[in-house]
Amino acid sequence: MAGTLPVRSDVDKRFTWHSESVFPDESGWEQAVETILARLPDLAEFKGHLGDSPDNLADWFDASERLQRLMGKVTVYSTMAYSVDTGNEASFARTDRARTVAAQLGAATSFALPEMIAIGFPKLREWVAGSARLAHLTHYFDRVEKLQKRIRSAEVEEVLTQASDPLATALSVHGVMANTDLRFPPAVAADGTEHEVAQGTIAALLTSTDRDLRRTAFESYADEHLAMQNSMAGSLAGGVKRDIFYARARAFTSSLAASLEPNHIPAEVYRNIIQAFRDNVGTWHRYWRIRRKALGLDVLKPYDTRAQLGLASLQVSYEQSVEWIAEGVKPLGEEYVKVLRQGALEDRWVDIYPNKGKRMGAFSTGVPGTFPFIFMSYNDDIYSMSTLAHELGHSMHSYYARQTQPFIYSNYGLFQAEVASNMHQALVRRYLLATQTDPAIQLAVIEEAMANFYRYFFIMPSLARLELEMHEHVERGAAITADYLNKLMTDLMMEVYGSEVEVTGRDRDRIGSTWAQFHTHLYSNFYVYQYATGIAAADHLVEPVASGDPKAVASYLAFLKSAGSMYPLEGLRMAGVDMLSTEPVNAAFATLARMVSRLEELVR
Repeated sequence: MAGTLPVRSDVDKRFTWHSESVFPDESGWEQAVETILARLPDLAEFKGHLGDSPDNLADWFDASERLQRLMGKVTVYSTMAYSVDTGNEASFARTDRARTVAAQLGAATSFALPEMIAIGFPKLREWVAGSARLAHLTHYFDRVEKLQKRIRSAEVEEVLTQASDPLATALSVHGVMANTDLRFPPAVAADGTEHEVAQGTIAALLTSTDRDLRRTAFESYADEHLAMQNSMAGSLAGGVKRDIFYARARAFTSSLAASLEPNHIPAEVYRNIIQAFRDNVGTWHRYWRIRRKALGLDVLKPYDTRAQLGLASLQVSYEQSVEWIAEGVKPLGEEYVKVLRQGALEDRWVDIYPNKGKRMGAFSTGVPGTFPFIFMSYNDDIYSMSTLAHELGHSMHSYYARQTQPFIYSNYGLFQAEVASNMHQALVRRYLLATQTDPAIQLAVIEEAMANFYRYFFIMPSLARLELEMHEHVERGAAITADYLNKLMTDLMMEVYGSEVEVTGRDRDRIGSTWAQFHTHLYSNFYVYQYATGIAAADHLVEPVASGDPKAVASYLAFLKSAGSMYPLEGLRMAGVDMLSTEPVNAAFATLARMVSRLEELVR
């Protein structure tokens, strides 16, 4: 079989992430778990005493931070091992145990917020002003004060935290089905050769110039998800009910409000994305027409929507990708580029290539005290280069956040995260279009841009619409079934395909299964819309940064470093974009339209 993947044990260590830098081995992980459990009683000693003095409160923050830091490493290590070999039952058991221990730690600290609220915010502000050990907590207490009506009693908070472990089971089950239990039939090329379909290969297969290979890969991947559709729908229903349970437990008006309010993001930001998307579907209809003509097809099918338009695939090695990315982000400064190169080429931040059992997708992970690791399945093409650029944007964001902020602010929300990742892609794309004059490379870069827009300005807004519909559906007391999800997803996809993409027979069910193919996104309460806000914000910021405007560069780096020390919209406003306005989103759709026009010129 062509393109057969190696088992994990056969992957060259040079191409794997540096998991031993987190813990040398599993015994180190076990010791860390035991340390956390042994120290939980120490936290209980603070209960009822946080208000005794500023020093007592500072001691609490120090003690809980020590365990939270260690818990972070426990979670990262177990996630790293499981993600690259989902069939390894010992690795799965460690991820499950890490989730349980995290819930126990959360329960042990659950009394703290209610007790701080009881101290009173005037006194807390007085302590912050008078204590060097608490001086950094102004923003933290501001957030708590704004959310105090959502904080329950210590006893209820403990129950809610303990419940996080069993309520995460739906996501875990869906992930196991998708990454471990699904067995995809091989895709078959026009010459009869078979190609392995796996989570790490499907993206490359769907961009192939061989239409038979694309079609059979599309059918294999979708059909296996459809075979599990009822189980996956049951899992997703559990995830939605979890969101609604937490929203109601904290007296939010809806699951959407529960997602937006803690980050002080107005609901109109979410709805602006949906409206702008619907207002601009005509751009996608135009794109499908251009694509059909460029491919020389009478009819465009769903498996043609990502097909490569160039005559030959542009091969881009991992090393070449790092070089192009480093050149693209050079306006961000010499130090920035040096850190990126060392992480990608020397310090083994990245788990690079596909292997059997490797889960789907790509992500950046890590905590203070670890590298900002990257998981991906690199396929030696420009789309993989784009994914690497995206994830390095996340990892550089995390690097600067953790280097700059105290632990309590070292994390940041998804609303900020997707700006940094999309900024990387935009900078690299701009660099390549300006420096690579070969028409084949120019075409490949435009195709990469369109693939990015396909994901973030088509698939993700469509999933965001589905997410809102299904949450409101359950909030009204209705049930989620596979049939409901498939029909809703098909309708949403067809709105964007219009009459330009022919979807008949079994293919309607196949595009309807798109929801099932996103094994984590729909379990993160109203996550997916933030891909669209991220690409819109990056599109707004990229030109002055790319041109080397010192003020724009400094403001952007300050945004990266701010992490959780500011509200997301404030941080972005500091960087130079107001996401309360509809202008950045509409401008990004205008950029999409210009890319379509540029593509039309290249393929004419």
